[in-house]
Amino acid sequence: MERHVQRIAGLLAMIAWTGLAQADEVQVAVAANFTAPMQRIAAQFEHDTGHKAVLAFGATGKFYAQIQNGAPFEVLLAADDETPAKLEQAGQTARGIRFTYAIGKLVLWSAKDGYVDPNGAVLRAGHFAHLAIGNPKTAPYGAAAVETLKTLNLMDRLQSKLVQGENISQAQQFVSTGNAELGFVALSQVWHDGKLSSGSAWIVPSNLYSPIRQDAVILKKGEANPAARALTTYLRSDKARAIIRSFGYAL
Repeated sequence: MERHVQRIAGLLAMIAWTGLAQADEVQVAVAANFTAPMQRIAAQFEHDTGHKAVLAFGATGKFYAQIQNGAPFEVLLAADDETPAKLEQAGQTARGIRFTYAIGKLVLWSAKDGYVDPNGAVLRAGHFAHLAIGNPKTAPYGAAAVETLKTLNLMDRLQSKLVQGENISQAQQFVSTGNAELGFVALSQVWHDGKLSSGSAWIVPSNLYSPIRQDAVILKKGEANPAARALTTYLRSDKARAIIRSFGYAL
């Protein structure tokens, strides 16, 4: 009996060792709006598969430029669907992998309770000095903010109040530190487990801006990396999708 137990223990140790030996790392470029959910998904991914996702966060437009210049990213989780499509058309991605991992929502947010009303009337009133947005040239949520202001015919009136963050994380930082009274940010930055985490907000109606479809691709550098394939599969699992929804994204 004792010998039998020892054999089983040895077999389990061998299985565990084999699993670790097959574990790999994957370098992932992640859109700034997806920071919090991806940190949680990466931890769960490593726990469940043994693979490690090494994350870098930033504006999608800047990642595109870095990829063109040989950055070592293997997977891109973009804040739009245009950038991954452009990379795919240029032959810089693995074939047949591109998919939408989240659909983002834009929100007008203030760190102050009661400052932003449920209908966004504070925007038309204009009694504020600074309105933060992400750089519309590199950050899709910044472009969505500009599109919203144009749809509401408020762009000309509010142009002088705009302060641009390099990416959507910096735009949120302007608001959270009080350097801007309010700003357009991603809902996922201020929404956790089905409710607003702090301050006050107006979730911008989706008919005021183009859909923010966030696509994922495996880049050429990650084509032969099993961890890259495993991560893109994991992002479509029920466990990962539950995390994504908990931050306010649609799927």
